[in-house]
Amino acid sequence: MKIKTALAAALFAASSSAWAYHCPVDMKKIDEAMAKHPQLSTEQSAQIAAWRAEGEALHKAGKHQESVDTLAKALKALGL
Repeated sequence: MKIKTALAAALFAASSSAWAYHCPVDMKKIDEAMAKHPQLSTEQSAQIAAWRAEGEALHKAGKHQESVDTLAKALKALGL
Protein backbone atom coordinates (compact mmCIF):
# COMPACT_ATOMS: atom_id res chain seq x y z
CA MET A 1 0.00 0.00 0.00
CA LYS A 2 2.88 2.36 0.77
CA ILE A 3 4.30 1.78 -2.68
CA LYS A 4 1.00 2.75 -4.34
CA THR A 5 0.79 5.91 -2.24
CA ALA A 6 4.38 6.86 -3.06
CA LEU A 7 3.79 6.17 -6.75
CA ALA A 8 0.63 8.28 -6.77
CA ALA A 9 2.46 11.14 -5.05
CA ALA A 10 5.31 10.94 -7.56
CA LEU A 11 2.92 10.99 -10.52
CA PHE A 12 1.07 13.97 -9.07
CA ALA A 13 4.32 15.88 -8.55
CA ALA A 14 5.43 15.09 -12.09
CA SER A 15 2.15 16.25 -13.60
CA SER A 16 2.20 19.48 -11.57
CA SER A 17 5.69 20.30 -12.74
CA ALA A 18 4.69 19.56 -16.33
CA TRP A 19 2.00 22.24 -16.10
CA ALA A 20 4.54 24.59 -14.51
CA TYR A 21 6.79 24.29 -17.55
CA HIS A 22 3.88 24.75 -19.94
CA CYS A 23 3.11 28.27 -18.70
CA PRO A 24 6.39 29.88 -19.83
CA VAL A 25 6.04 28.25 -23.25
CA ASP A 26 2.58 29.75 -23.67
CA MET A 27 3.77 33.17 -22.46
CA LYS A 28 6.59 33.06 -25.01
CA LYS A 29 4.15 32.20 -27.82
CA ILE A 30 1.96 35.15 -26.84
CA ASP A 31 4.94 37.51 -26.66
CA GLU A 32 6.21 36.40 -30.07
CA ALA A 33 2.79 36.78 -31.67
CA MET A 34 2.27 40.25 -30.17
CA ALA A 35 5.75 41.33 -31.33
CA LYS A 36 4.56 40.76 -34.91
CA HIS A 37 1.90 43.46 -34.39
CA PRO A 38 -1.15 41.42 -35.41
CA GLN A 39 -4.24 43.14 -36.73
CA LEU A 40 -6.10 43.64 -33.45
CA SER A 41 -8.27 46.38 -32.06
CA THR A 42 -7.02 48.35 -29.09
CA GLU A 43 -9.51 46.50 -26.91
CA GLN A 44 -8.36 43.10 -28.17
CA SER A 45 -4.71 43.96 -27.56
CA ALA A 46 -5.52 45.18 -24.07
CA GLN A 47 -7.48 42.02 -23.27
CA ILE A 48 -4.68 39.76 -24.53
CA ALA A 49 -2.14 41.73 -22.49
CA ALA A 50 -4.35 41.39 -19.41
CA TRP A 51 -4.69 37.62 -19.88
CA ARG A 52 -0.93 37.36 -20.41
CA ALA A 53 -0.21 39.29 -17.20
CA GLU A 54 -2.78 37.34 -15.22
CA GLY A 55 -1.38 34.06 -16.52
CA GLU A 56 2.12 35.03 -15.45
CA ALA A 57 0.89 36.08 -11.99
CA LEU A 58 -0.96 32.78 -11.58
CA HIS A 59 2.16 30.87 -12.71
CA LYS A 60 4.31 32.68 -10.14
CA ALA A 61 1.69 31.91 -7.48
CA GLY A 62 1.94 28.21 -8.29
CA LYS A 63 -1.56 28.03 -9.78
CA HIS A 64 -0.43 26.39 -12.98
CA GLN A 65 -3.71 24.97 -14.23
CA GLU A 66 -5.38 28.36 -13.80
CA SER A 67 -2.41 29.96 -15.55
CA VAL A 68 -2.63 27.58 -18.49
CA ASP A 69 -6.38 28.18 -18.77
CA THR A 70 -5.93 31.96 -18.72
CA LEU A 71 -3.07 31.92 -21.20
CA ALA A 72 -5.17 29.69 -23.47
CA LYS A 73 -7.69 32.53 -23.79
CA ALA A 74 -4.95 34.82 -25.09
CA LEU A 75 -3.64 32.16 -27.45
CA LYS A 76 -7.12 31.55 -28.83
CA ALA A 77 -7.67 35.27 -29.35
CA LEU A 78 -4.42 35.36 -31.31
CA GLY A 79 -5.48 32.37 -33.41
CA LEU A 80 -2.77 30.12 -32.01
